[in-house]
Amino acid sequence: MTEGETNTQCAASGRRPRSQRRNLSVASLCTPPVGRDLDDIDRSILYLLQRNARGTTAEEMADKTGVSASTIRNRIDRLEDDGIIKGYHPEINYEEVNLPLQMTFVISAKPTRLPEFSEQIRQIHGVIDVREILTGRRNIHVDVVGTSIAAITRITDAIHELGIETESSEMIRRRHVQPFNHFFLQGAEDMDARAADSDDEVSPSE
Repeated sequence: MTEGETNTQCAASGRRPRSQRRNLSVASLCTPPVGRDLDDIDRSILYLLQRNARGTTAEEMADKTGVSASTIRNRIDRLEDDGIIKGYHPEINYEEVNLPLQMTFVISAKPTRLPEFSEQIRQIHGVIDVREILTGRRNIHVDVVGTSIAAITRITDAIHELGIETESSEMIRRRHVQPFNHFFLQGAEDMDARAADSDDEVSPSE
C-alpha cells in the first residue's frame, strides 16, 4: 500500500497516518483520533471527583474553581454525555467483607480472541477486573478476590477451562489508588494549599 493510499484510508477512518512505519496494517498505520480538549475547569472537576466523588458537592467544587455551582453541574453533565466520565464506582475494601485473598493472573491469549476471552473471564465468579494489553504475549491481566485458596483455585480452573494459558499469578498485598494530578493543571498541592488558606482566613473585625 502506498503512502497516499494509507493517508486516504486514514482520513476516511478519522485517523492520522504514521507513514514512517512500514509493512503494517492500515489500522496500525493510523493514530486514533484524540478526544476533545479540556480547560482548567473541566480538569479541576475531574480531579476533585477522583478524590471524592460522593463527598464533594457542586458548591464545594465551585468554591475551588471560581465558577458557579450551576456551571459545575452543567460541566459534569457534558463530561458524562461526552463519555469522559464513564461512571462513579465505590472503592471496596475486600478484606473487610471476608475476601482477604486478592491475586492477579497474567494470561496469554491469541490477540484475535482477546475480546471473546475478556468477556468470558468477566463472567467467572470472583473476577473483579480484566485488562486487555495492547502488545506482547502476556496480554490479559485479571484481578480476582476470594475467601480461601480453594476459592482462588476454582477461579484458576475456570480460566483454564476456557482453553487459555495462565503465565503467572501474584498475590496483591495492597492496592493504592490516587487521582491523576494532570487533570488539575497547577497540581494537587496548590489546590490543597488554597483550600487550607481559605479555611485559615479570619474575617477582619468591624
